[in-house]
Amino acid sequence: MDTMHVIVAKNIKRLRTEKKLSMDELAKLSGVSKSMLAQIERGDGNPTLSTLWKLSNGMKVPFDALIMRPKSAYEVVNISDVQPILEDDGRARNYPLFPDNEDRRFAVYYLEIEPGACWQSEPHLQGTIEFLTSFGGALEVQTEDKVFSITEGVSIRFRGDRAHSYRNRGEKTAVLHMILYNP
Repeated sequence: MDTMHVIVAKNIKRLRTEKKLSMDELAKLSGVSKSMLAQIERGDGNPTLSTLWKLSNGMKVPFDALIMRPKSAYEVVNISDVQPILEDDGRARNYPLFPDNEDRRFAVYYLEIEPGACWQSEPHLQGTIEFLTSFGGALEVQTEDKVFSITEGVSIRFRGDRAHSYRNRGEKTAVLHMILYNP
């Protein structure tokens, strides 16, 4: 199985080519430097979630189009086999379990956010809705001008097409399940 870096590299290059975008054009559309883009496309880069969101928004594709694994009639995913996307120096880990693709308009993620860690999310594609459920820990979710405290057994739904953030205010790692719906 390819590592997440290789999957991301292949998908970005394929999508950029399909959209007939040069590296210079994608760099301008996304705000990601051409040198960083070249490094990512070679599979040498370790892009953050923020960088991947900038690229997906620049190409106007769902975030999951960048991390989508090859299709199969069925798929069993073991979290230990999924390379997470890291944020906040690796203290926030996002495991793409079932990325979005052209056949479905949603994606499923498993997240771990260590105490004190924060993940600032770029706005997703217009109309995206996030569904988040906590299975442990204490999390502060901020979206627009609202702040919500999410603890074990609590779920929240909000517009993902606005800037939002997740901060672990507790003393243990927050464990979350997220579904992104892309209309």
